[in-house]
Amino acid sequence: MMRLGFGQPAGALCQFAYVVEDIEAGMSDFVERLGVGPWFVRGPFQPPAARYRGRQTDAVFSVARAFSGHAMLELIQQHDDSPSVFHENGGPRRYGFHHWAIMTTTFDEDVQRYSTLGYDEAFFDRLPSGSRVVYMDARRDLPGMIELVEHTEGQERLYSQIQLASVGWDGTDPIRREDS
Repeated sequence: MMRLGFGQPAGALCQFAYVVEDIEAGMSDFVERLGVGPWFVRGPFQPPAARYRGRQTDAVFSVARAFSGHAMLELIQQHDDSPSVFHENGGPRRYGFHHWAIMTTTFDEDVQRYSTLGYDEAFFDRLPSGSRVVYMDARRDLPGMIELVEHTEGQERLYSQIQLASVGWDGTDPIRREDS
C-alpha cells in the first residue's frame, strides 16, 4: 500500500472534519484547549465546480486544516444561507462532526463502490490542486459522510506541508492564510 507524504496510507482515513459556526473561534479552541496547530485557512471562497445533490451551488465557505500526528482536522464555516452539503434542508444550522476524508488513488472506482452501497453523491468539486473531491452520503449507516479526495501530487504535497508544519510546532504563528 502506498504511504502518503503526510504518513497515512492511501485509501485510509486521513481527515476528520467539523462544521463550525465561527472558524476563527474554532481554530482558537483547538489551539488553546488541545494544542493542535498551526492552522492553514483558505477562504472565504466559492468552490469553482461545486455541485450539491447534482445541482450547481453558489455557497461560500472557509476551511481551516491542521494535523495532529498523521491525521488532519478540518474546520468548515459556511458564510451564507445557500443550500449546501453543510447546510441541508434549510432550517437551523447543525454544527459538529460532518465527515471523514480518504485520499484515494482509485477515485472513480471508490465513487462507484460507495454508490453501489447506496451512498449518494452529496457534493462534488475540484480543488485548486486539480484533485476531484466527492462527498458520499453514508449517514444511513454511519454518523457522517465520506469524502473521497483524488490523489494528485499537488494535493499530497499540500497536505504534507501542513503536516510537516505541525511536527515540533511550538505554538507560534497558529493561524496561517492560504490563497483562495
